Amino acid sequence: MENGKCNGGATAKLPEIKFTKLFINGQFLDAASGKTFETIDPRNGEVIAKIAAGDKEDVDLAVNAARHAFDHGPWPRMTGFERARIINKYTDLIQQNIEELAALDAVDGGKLFQVGKMNDIPAAAGHFRYYAGAADKIHGETLRMTRPSLFGYTLKEPIGVVGHIIPWNFPSIMFAMKVAPALAAGCTMVVKPAEQTPLSALFYAHLSKEAGFPDGVINVVTGFGSTAGAAIASHMDIDKVSFTGSTDVGRKIMQAAATSNLKKVSLELGGKSPLLIFDDADVNKAAELALLGCFYNKGEICVASSRVFVQEAIYDKVVAKMVEKVKDWTVGDPFDSTSRQGPQVDKKQHEKVLSYIEHGKNEGATLLTGGNAIGDKGYYIEPTIFADVTEDMKIYKEEIFGPVMSLMKFKTIEEGIKCANNTKYGLAAGIVSQNVDVINTVSRSIKAGVIWVNCYFAFDLDSPYGGYKMSGNCRESGMDALDSYLQVKSIAMPLHNSPWM
Repeated sequence: MENGKCNGGATAKLPEIKFTKLFINGQFLDAASGKTFETIDPRNGEVIAKIAAGDKEDVDLAVNAARHAFDHGPWPRMTGFERARIINKYTDLIQQNIEELAALDAVDGGKLFQVGKMNDIPAAAGHFRYYAGAADKIHGETLRMTRPSLFGYTLKEPIGVVGHIIPWNFPSIMFAMKVAPALAAGCTMVVKPAEQTPLSALFYAHLSKEAGFPDGVINVVTGFGSTAGAAIASHMDIDKVSFTGSTDVGRKIMQAAATSNLKKVSLELGGKSPLLIFDDADVNKAAELALLGCFYNKGEICVASSRVFVQEAIYDKVVAKMVEKVKDWTVGDPFDSTSRQGPQVDKKQHEKVLSYIEHGKNEGATLLTGGNAIGDKGYYIEPTIFADVTEDMKIYKEEIFGPVMSLMKFKTIEEGIKCANNTKYGLAAGIVSQNVDVINTVSRSIKAGVIWVNCYFAFDLDSPYGGYKMSGNCRESGMDALDSYLQVKSIAMPLHNSPWM
């Protein structure tokens, strides 16, 4: 970023858009209504392509296909080894198409192309490879019954037809995070990608056909949350819905599930994550972690460390270092390799973030850096840091989902813990300290599902991820995610004349 202008842009090339229709029962189809919607390039506000606008009728078709594939098809009846073979082939195809998938997410969602190639798409492939390895290790238990006349055991069975509603900030990773464990469990599914970023999900649908998944196992219905998403949440023939997104929408999905067929619901929702920097921290490292935690992926990440608390002894040093370092946080075209931050996903999100910045100014926070839109084309915003933020301000309380940091100071460990927990959310938190006693006390006291110590965004395939409080009710990744797509069946039978008790 230089003089209010974005780096790059002029030389960036659009990827070829190959798939724009719904994917139902192994075929690409127009929406039943014939309607389409435009997906927009956030670099310039221009139309990339017109996408099929699925609604209730299309969701019904997709659910029927998924139900037939589950009730009568081979997928849930295959051995785990056979399912793993197909999932591994799917993974190979994803790895062969990394560049194209990264380009689709970059042009559709403003995500950095190089980061997509090095992180997002390999991470998506990693999820499929991980759960392929788990598919043949699903088993129940032999029970030690309290009644000696009974023999008992359990089975773990796939839950059935799943509806996945995925967000726009990490289209590829979230597709894999939900679809991979459900496939390994033997479920069939209907996936609704966010209307802002439908392109990569349709490409993944195409690859699923090449990989050899039976028709109806994976279905992708593009469309709007208020129509296609609502139809999934309230559908009487879907056994479970998995949703990542805002807390407000998560509440609506849970209500729809309750008033329809009481389907199981997994929710990974919003956050307002704290980063606590203690006075023994390395100032340079702390500043780097704070900037990364808040501004990575242009702040469009539910675990963003948007509330940064610094112990007062080093507060001034950390603030000065962050203000210095943020000057090198280059905003620009996501296809430019020098960019560290691309555009917000769309005009609506761009305007929302700018409105929060205005609230911060009007409510009395001190603007240290940033605070403005960049350029006259596209949805770019300067990385913005506010100091002197108080707990009654909107920028302190509400999830902004943009590159806006609230910076505060604290005195004692107890005060730091109280500040961290002063939120309705509980998704993640970060701690920067060299004192193992401080680390243990604080990590056990913060009410959040993930705690990162002297690091941030330390995701791992084997590490469960999810929230406390209003940040959701599920765990993604690890074996916890696989278990969420399985249900336990107990079987008991009489035991006669056994020599063993």
